[in-house]
Amino acid sequence: LETPTLIKLAEEFSNIVAVKEASGDLNQMMDVISKSPEGFSVMSGDDNLAIPLTAMGGKGVVSVASNIIPGKMTEMISTALKGDIIGAVKQHYELLPLFKAIFIETNPIPIKAGLVMKGMIKENYRLPMCGMEPANREKLKSVLSGMGII
Repeated sequence: LETPTLIKLAEEFSNIVAVKEASGDLNQMMDVISKSPEGFSVMSGDDNLAIPLTAMGGKGVVSVASNIIPGKMTEMISTALKGDIIGAVKQHYELLPLFKAIFIETNPIPIKAGLVMKGMIKENYRLPMCGMEPANREKLKSVLSGMGII
């Protein structure tokens, strides 16, 4: 969705109140934030860009990682929204290994595998998804274990 189209929709329709910005392009994200109408929220669609986006005026994240570490994601974003960007950056770097690991294969396969490892769900994938490659599964398990998540 091009920025001018998004802004026009946000201005014309009161029920459009936010956007999940997952382009991965910080320039586009800043453009959307700077042109958004009052009360319109821009949310990161990428866990690894949540803090940069929040520091630029974003309002949070639509998070994959929060499926497995909801409290830590809430704490990190709350820290940033309170204006403690240095504290939020510190939390971001502590979580960065997880952000990378949950995308070593196509989303949502790694996060589902992590939830299985944590004992939160049973392993079940619907086609076209399948289980993780054994080597990637071990990498994910190592990260989750190293971070004390499992």
